[in-house]
Amino acid sequence: MKSSAKACLAIVGALLILQVGVMPPAVAVPYVGLMPNHLAQNVMPEPIAALERVLTSPTLQAGWFADSFLAAVSLAQVEQIVRGLRASLGTYQGTESKTGGYLVLFERGSLEAQITLNRRGQITGLIFQPPVLSNLSLDEIQQRWAALPGEVSFLVLQDGARLVSYQAEQPLGVGSAFKLIVLQALQRQIEAGQHTWDQVIQLQLERRSLPSGILQTWPAAAPVTLQTLATLMISLSDNTATDALIHLVGQEALTALSPRNRPFLTTREFFVLKDPQNLALLERYRQGDSAERSQVLTGLADLLLPDVALFEGAPLALDVEWFLSADELCEAIASVADLPLMQINPGIADPQDWAQVAFKGGSESGVLNLTTYLKAENGIDYCVAATWNNPAGIDETEFMALYGSAIAALRSPVIEPGVL
Repeated sequence: MKSSAKACLAIVGALLILQVGVMPPAVAVPYVGLMPNHLAQNVMPEPIAALERVLTSPTLQAGWFADSFLAAVSLAQVEQIVRGLRASLGTYQGTESKTGGYLVLFERGSLEAQITLNRRGQITGLIFQPPVLSNLSLDEIQQRWAALPGEVSFLVLQDGARLVSYQAEQPLGVGSAFKLIVLQALQRQIEAGQHTWDQVIQLQLERRSLPSGILQTWPAAAPVTLQTLATLMISLSDNTATDALIHLVGQEALTALSPRNRPFLTTREFFVLKDPQNLALLERYRQGDSAERSQVLTGLADLLLPDVALFEGAPLALDVEWFLSADELCEAIASVADLPLMQINPGIADPQDWAQVAFKGGSESGVLNLTTYLKAENGIDYCVAATWNNPAGIDETEFMALYGSAIAALRSPVIEPGVL
């Protein structure tokens, strides 16, 4: 699964690096784009010309990019992203300089970009922020969402009232966005005095998971606080941190908040179940009731994790997921939005536009979700939740364009619920 926007799951080489996490998890950086390395702090010879060449040329040439860039992001991946931008935004119109980068204008929208060049004029760093479609109302955005193939849900709330809603009650696979439920359960237990944020536990080798995250590389028995685990789970969509918290808060607390997801999967169980080598166990899991499923999961503990590369290709067993509706996601994020750790990764939204931003997303191949809580300077709060499940694949450019446009529409004067 992957998380994206600035947070969790990075879909490496794809259109966006979201924080929804690798794995089952998430989305990690709030931008959609290419960033094979840290942007170099060097003089940029003709950056606008270089951007225009990438965005308008029928074919790209390897010589336009530094070797260090192409070692991390292939030419084919860049071409895929550019094709997606053209399909969503139309004909390129021009590029303007702005603080911190450039504003790229297209026939049907715009996006912010950053580019760095070496002294030979080759591209060493390139970032495309999520595109924004021009002059789309929430109404029109909802209509476009409903036209996407596969299963989708879309919800925008203003102070808890629906502004737009499309299949918001339908449970869909949400990838790492399920981590909002884990955080919600932890918060409740801390408020009840069962735990404290500074409580220390030790990492357990047998509970290591796959990326996204960093704790899978830490030594066994390393001491970490619950605050650290929760922070890494949300901001980096750390799967090992998530599993540690799932074991801490327990199945009873999690299924009380999300009874549909019974038993409540750990990310390690998610990965092992999807491994084609474990097809017999997967079939038992699919056919079993809650008790049988729990028995299957217990038997996974002794099995090895698969190679993470397995999850970078075609969708695998999309019925093995965490299933939540847009309504449930908005309820969950609202309950934890005030926690400081929720402010670290803003996802798609620009924190400068809002008094408060909280974000979590999630994805795997064939699954993508973004959920954002926003509080305006006038005190009005919003939730924007969108999920897309499609075994044939996800058009990440279109998803991000629609989602970013929905957030942009909320920066307009206050909308009265029910008028759309």
